[in-house]
Amino acid sequence: MTEHLQRARDDLEQAAKSADSDDVREDIRETTDAFADYAMGDPEPDHALLDERLNTLRQVREQTDGDTEDKVESAIESVEEYRKGIDQA
Repeated sequence: MTEHLQRARDDLEQAAKSADSDDVREDIRETTDAFADYAMGDPEPDHALLDERLNTLRQVREQTDGDTEDKVESAIESVEEYRKGIDQA
């Protein structure tokens, strides 16, 4: 299941490289770092943590276009797929 988080992280690294705005790039990098931690199980993400990160990514997606938007969208899809496999509290 962590392959979804790894894929999201990889997509976000690419999105950060193509982002036009420093603010957007910072939001992407912060989320990328969190997914790297989650993929290693530190901490193990729950629905609330993922919802917070997904909300950030959705906001970023609205501020971007082109390749950056595509990569953020791909990351969102990967995280949503991962989220389906998590037990709800």
